[in-house]
Amino acid sequence: MLKVIPPAAFRDLPYLTHLDLRHCRVALVAEGAFRGLGRLLLLNLASNRLSTLPQEALDGLGSLRRLELEGNLLEELRPGTFGALGALATLNLAHNALVYLPAMAFQGLLRARWLQLSHNALSVLAPEALAGLPALRRLSLHHNELQALPGAALSQARGLARLELGHNPLTYAGEEDGLALPGLRELALEHGALQALGPRAFAHCPRLHTLDLRGNQLDTLPALQGPGQLRRLRLRGNPLWCGCAARPLLEWLARARVRSDGACRGPRRLRGEALDALRPSDLRCPGDPAEDAEQARAPAPRAPEGEPRAAPCPAACVCASEPRHGACEARGLQAVPRGFPADTQLLDLRRNHFPSVPRAAFPGLGRLVSLHLQHCGIAELQAGALAGLGRLLYLYLSDNQLSGLSAAALEGAPGLGYLYLERNRFLQVPAAALRALPSLFSLHLQDNAVDRLAPGDLAGARALRWLHLSGNRIAQVSPGALGPARELEKLYLDRNQLREVPTRALEGLPALLELQLSGNPLRALQDGAFRPMGRSLRHLFLNSSDLEQISPGAFSGLGSGLQSLHLQKNQLWTLPALPGLSQLELVDLSGNPFHCDCALLPLHRWLTGLNLRVGATCATPPSARGQRVKAAVAIFKDCPGWAARKAKRTPAFGPGARRATNERGRRGADKGKIRPNPSESPEAQGGDPRARELSLSPPRSLAWAPGAQAFPAVPLRVTAQANREKSFSAARMARSLCTWRQQAPLRETVPTPAKGTQGGCWDSGQQDASFRIRGCRGVTQTSLVAQAAPATRPCQGQRPGQSSRR
Repeated sequence: MLKVIPPAAFRDLPYLTHLDLRHCRVALVAEGAFRGLGRLLLLNLASNRLSTLPQEALDGLGSLRRLELEGNLLEELRPGTFGALGALATLNLAHNALVYLPAMAFQGLLRARWLQLSHNALSVLAPEALAGLPALRRLSLHHNELQALPGAALSQARGLARLELGHNPLTYAGEEDGLALPGLRELALEHGALQALGPRAFAHCPRLHTLDLRGNQLDTLPALQGPGQLRRLRLRGNPLWCGCAARPLLEWLARARVRSDGACRGPRRLRGEALDALRPSDLRCPGDPAEDAEQARAPAPRAPEGEPRAAPCPAACVCASEPRHGACEARGLQAVPRGFPADTQLLDLRRNHFPSVPRAAFPGLGRLVSLHLQHCGIAELQAGALAGLGRLLYLYLSDNQLSGLSAAALEGAPGLGYLYLERNRFLQVPAAALRALPSLFSLHLQDNAVDRLAPGDLAGARALRWLHLSGNRIAQVSPGALGPARELEKLYLDRNQLREVPTRALEGLPALLELQLSGNPLRALQDGAFRPMGRSLRHLFLNSSDLEQISPGAFSGLGSGLQSLHLQKNQLWTLPALPGLSQLELVDLSGNPFHCDCALLPLHRWLTGLNLRVGATCATPPSARGQRVKAAVAIFKDCPGWAARKAKRTPAFGPGARRATNERGRRGADKGKIRPNPSESPEAQGGDPRARELSLSPPRSLAWAPGAQAFPAVPLRVTAQANREKSFSAARMARSLCTWRQQAPLRETVPTPAKGTQGGCWDSGQQDASFRIRGCRGVTQTSLVAQAAPATRPCQGQRPGQSSRR
């Protein structure tokens, strides 16, 4: 029984390759606990009591190939947790308590091939949750709580070949879900709650070979469009109705040569018949007297064949034991039915009519996780309405007549994480109700009539991460109104009546990643409008906000963290350059009436330095209309300052290469300056006192050309180091180095020693084994560091000053 693994706990075992710590009751792994285990290949921490992983808990495991974290108590993953595991191939996080995957949750796992996330409580995947996994081939997400297909997030893992999504409460899948996986071969959606499937649901998965839809609630299936390589369709356990509507399916199965194992539930004359054994002519169409009579006698749909019923089910409903769902949608119910199986996890009561939900309306449903009450005309939830629902995680009350919600009504569901109240009649945030929900993660109040956010509205929502207030009438967000929600990550205030950015109200939100302000009549942005969230904000939406003016300092403080900026469909005729936003991956300036004259030259300069499509076009003068601001050289070439721009873009090669290189080096002195390296000091190495480290970031600070004299006249050592962050410059430098190494022999890479120095023999094996770059493959995610190596004694059999090659 370890309980705590302290820092550097295994430093005396540097040659360890396998470490098994299962069933040790470990509750905490300290930062740096495994430092010194650089050769470790397998780390097994399964079946312990870990509830969190510090960001540096796994540092020092650069060779690790397999990490087992199954059967712990992990509730969240922080970006960067796995950043030091660049060699990891398999990560097992099954049987934990994960509810949400944040963006870049697995950043740094460049070689991961199998990610196991099954048997959690995942219901939300951030759109970029799976970004940064270029080698991922298998993803296991079965036995979670996904209620909609997270197509945008899944499509980030472009190399996926096998996707397992079974045992999730998915009710529909269509093209609008956005699933696009060009290499996907196997897709498992078995034992869910699928009731319908769009014909183009998998249109962007052209290589799909096997589709598993067993044990759902599909009574019909369209001919699927797009997956031209589909050969296996598993439909067993669905209540398929083999009527006239199934003819297109049979024709497609025969035409596409797809094998299927489904069987008919009806009509009676075809019950139990294998789908593959039927011909389209066997299916009768409406109008046939025998068919109409048989449909009239057909029993109400029940659970799929072969699956025993867990308990009696209300007469108007369908209860399926395997996915543990109760379905009573659109049955004309006037009151909440009773008598569902005790193990029901999802209860669908949508599109019925009961204006009031009474006290203890759901007895015996202590295992219920998801409750759907949309479109029921509900005007009131009485006190104790949710009594006994201690495991309830999702509550859908959208599209009703609610104008208020009391704490007493929600007291029976203290673990509620997702509350959907959109399209009701709320005039203010139900602050009292939120105090009864200490675990609330996401609150949806869009399209109501809320007119302001006041202090105290979110006093009970200390765990809130997502706040949706789109489409209300909010004209004021008071200072301090958002303060209690310090964990807030996404704030949606679009389509409201805000006339200025609520800068003071945004103070005290250190975790805010996304801010939606589009569709507000903002008109102008003042200096420092977004300074309070400068360190955290990644995505900023200001489109369709009637913006006419943006001050030069409006985005000051945002710095290099901002990744996307949306300014499309405004009224901007000019815009200052934004050089401080150096890490932008998306900028949208389309739909603005830019006036292209010399006043716009700074913006033109900035845009030409971005490797992005921004959509900015000239509206005036008429002679420039339709031209892209970024490419309109003819408009700006006569402007004052254009010549200086051209001089800055002169290449640093030829006779003046060294001078240009030095100028660039001075401009980037904060990153490219020569600085002492303690590990290579003369005292430590006993060598050349001129030993220094040159950091080539950005790499333009040195010219990588054979024979260039930009380096000090001492032997150089080059190492490739893993970089956790994407760097276009580093990738280009890596390719340049690769080309240079192929064109020039090694002796040309080692300048001749200066006069008076001793040695000069270059021995890559002795100096640094990581110098051996073979074939230059896989270096696009590296940063390069050139280090001046201390002079060495001549190699055996060589004269001083003569270089060697290995």
